[in-house]
Amino acid sequence: MVTPEQRALADAAAAAAPPPTIGAVWRALDEVPDPEIPAVSVLGLGIVRSVAWEADAPPTLVVKVTPTYSGCPATELIMASIRDALTALGVTRLRLETRLAPAWTTAWITPDARRRLREFGIAPPETACGAAAASTPAPVDVSGISPLRRSGVVVPCPRCGSRRTRLLSQFGSTACKAQYRCDDCLEPFDYFKAH
Repeated sequence: MVTPEQRALADAAAAAAPPPTIGAVWRALDEVPDPEIPAVSVLGLGIVRSVAWEADAPPTLVVKVTPTYSGCPATELIMASIRDALTALGVTRLRLETRLAPAWTTAWITPDARRRLREFGIAPPETACGAAAASTPAPVDVSGISPLRRSGVVVPCPRCGSRRTRLLSQFGSTACKAQYRCDDCLEPFDYFKAH
């Protein structure tokens, strides 16, 4: 809890120092790892939707975040990590807003984050044609996420690149991932389910 006196001191300090630039804010956010997949940042996952300064006196930074899904258990930790990173940058007035619409989609994951997922041993989401999504992905085929809606989507092994893989479980280490196994290198791996 912040007392009125502490708020007044913080406001006086903020008025004396210029606020961080939007570029500095984006760079700080790019260093905030996803708590469930630390190889990628919250920016790489595409969950930070916008950053803007409101012209208050002193100015307030508004960061809009769309969680990967509304029940994501890491949402509060992500928000706290964003707050900590921006406070360390020198942001004294911050408002974090959760935006559920439009709903997050795996199409928002950046190409660099897809590469990092693969290097971390997690197969990135696939597009409808079975190829890794590009910067402008094709519509996502979600038929493979349910045993009742199987499709011909092939999930390449992130370790050896083999396309001879099979689904072991609809859920991997987290609800947003499925567990697969490679029939060539015999390694299990998570697949970040497309949605």
